Amino acid sequence: MKKIVLTGGGTAGHVTPNIALFPALKEAGYEISYIGSYAGMEKQLIEEQNIPYYGISSGKLRRYKDLRNLTDPFRVIKGYAQSVSLLRKIKPDVVFSKGGFVSVPVVLAAKRLRIPAIIHESDMTPGLANKIAIPAACKVCCNFPETIDYLPKDKAVLTGSPIRQELLSGDKEQAARLCGFTMDKPVILVVGGSSGSKFINDAVRGLLDDLLANYQIIHLCGKGNIDKLYNNRSGYVQFEYAGKELRDMFALSSLVISRAGANAICELLALHKPNILIPLSAAASRGDQILNARSFEKQGYSYVIEEENLTKETLDAAIKKVMTEKKTYISNMKSSQQLDSIHTILKLIEEASEKKKKKA
Repeated sequence: MKKIVLTGGGTAGHVTPNIALFPALKEAGYEISYIGSYAGMEKQLIEEQNIPYYGISSGKLRRYKDLRNLTDPFRVIKGYAQSVSLLRKIKPDVVFSKGGFVSVPVVLAAKRLRIPAIIHESDMTPGLANKIAIPAACKVCCNFPETIDYLPKDKAVLTGSPIRQELLSGDKEQAARLCGFTMDKPVILVVGGSSGSKFINDAVRGLLDDLLANYQIIHLCGKGNIDKLYNNRSGYVQFEYAGKELRDMFALSSLVISRAGANAICELLALHKPNILIPLSAAASRGDQILNARSFEKQGYSYVIEEENLTKETLDAAIKKVMTEKKTYISNMKSSQQLDSIHTILKLIEEASEKKKKKA
């Protein structure tokens, strides 16, 4: 049987595209294993899929001064040694990495053992982890045409991002029952990312009285961010996180307010959901979400509010504009040249696997 090791972690965006590949990989006859951190969110997400999971030591590579910069390199070195040992044990034909710092030692170990590694960069420009991993990879998949300019020409492949196919088959009535909603008011779905966003949460709750006159609100506010003061508001429901229920929530929603992580916005594009993007600020990130959001705005898929400009007034104006022009946004998304990401990536994996066998 053919074998593959997948890696990636730290955020849901570094895990869910890997999960989206599982059905196609199984159908193609691959035995799947996963390498992630000891206790990162990827561990639970992968184990729920009944995929063998191996934890390794992981350290973060920071661009700023931090005492942990003195100790984390030793964790990365340990993770590298563990990865070499695991890859020798599993003997995969190929490694596929979705990024995040835990993936770096795995990809470097694959190069040492002459196992082909394919990595995927979701954002407009490569993050630090992938920048380190790119020289060790045989191919680099990307989401945006603009990203190719930042990658080695002989490695870059425009694939788009793998989307979990179950998201396309949500049940709106199931979501209405879960939330206790009626079907006579449109629904706004608010997604602040796996850890939530205080900026978005505060703006939505500050506007809640006005919104509930015309809408029902599903608020995915992030771990530890449920506010009990709002628990009994009719037409408003809070969740820390949504798993399998998310596809039903998407099906029920008329508008989505979201961060601008690359995987999240690609899901909105695939679902043709009118959306308002509020990217993570440059002060709190390397600015990748801003670039992602502006690309989608330019193509007519999204309305963008930068975090520094987010108030209940700017959010209210954005909601009114997008709902008024929602047919235009939907039409633009439907006419996009979406890529068959899963099968494009699977083809690259098969080619790398065959090339390895021929060399052996």
